Amino acid sequence: MQHRYLGKTGLRVSELCLGTMPFGAQTSPDDSARIMDEFVAQGGTFIDTADAYTRGESERVVGSWLAGQPRDQLVVATKVFFPMGDGQNDRGASRAHIMAAVEASLRRLGTDYIDLYQVHCFDSRTPLEETLSTLDRLVTSGKIRYAGVSNFTGWQLQKAVDLCRQMGWAGPVSLQPMYNLLCRSTEWELLEVCRNEGLGVLCWSPLHAGWLSGTYRRGMDGPPAGSRIERASEQSRLESWGNTATEPTWRLLDALFDVAEQTEKSAGQVALNWLLRQPGVTAPILGARTIEHLRDNLGATDWALTDAQTQTLTDASARPQPYPYEFVNRAQRP
Repeated sequence: MQHRYLGKTGLRVSELCLGTMPFGAQTSPDDSARIMDEFVAQGGTFIDTADAYTRGESERVVGSWLAGQPRDQLVVATKVFFPMGDGQNDRGASRAHIMAAVEASLRRLGTDYIDLYQVHCFDSRTPLEETLSTLDRLVTSGKIRYAGVSNFTGWQLQKAVDLCRQMGWAGPVSLQPMYNLLCRSTEWELLEVCRNEGLGVLCWSPLHAGWLSGTYRRGMDGPPAGSRIERASEQSRLESWGNTATEPTWRLLDALFDVAEQTEKSAGQVALNWLLRQPGVTAPILGARTIEHLRDNLGATDWALTDAQTQTLTDASARPQPYPYEFVNRAQRP
């Protein structure tokens, strides 16, 4: 597995990041430890969690495993925003919540510092200056090494970068957005901001909750029993069957399976390799629930799609851009 710099920092991370959202829930602590052992054995160094994953249980599982590892050889990321209790200040990106949450995450992880501490979502109720100055204070104190954000819009991300530059604060070094062959809207503004400002890009749901793993094929009339897609809410989940089982999706999957056959790789490996070839992407975040899932995902590295295969998938996954993106881009043509 190769390693890349996280944005314009001097921090090197593995080109695949291990996501731990299932740990302590769908994946037992023992199986979670085996997954982390396998990931590290194959060259992985980058592990991502969040305090909201099973209300801290994921962090506890990671922390228990981390106690037996060479801490300085691993890059551990976690997040703050979503509620961890019933108190009035138990959610969001206020100074009060962040300061309490980071101490709780440090305890659960059993570590003195967090390599990358990310605001899990933009907080419209808290002044951005309050959030960013608090993160800067945590960097200065050594409790966190770097700050990042997740689930921001383009203007929110650019404003955060500009405020930190203006105030001399340690600004965000990375963005964690949803990005995959079925979610290309991330390219409209977010990736442009990241490339222009030198932020790393850590892609969550790189297989779109399994839609790009090879499980779903044209002709199916519903998701497999017990799958994440079956549990997804039609109203609130971007990956849900009703929102995704459309002709554009089936056309993309047809192309994905064709390229998988050409390369003799799995559909998931091809989808991950496409992401690794996108400009500005640092690392897709693997959401492996089992060691078998992990081993398949790890097969996305140490080979490359051809330019033609990459373009085939890019074309097959393209969607019409809404205003003003289509208008502005068309106006740039000679």
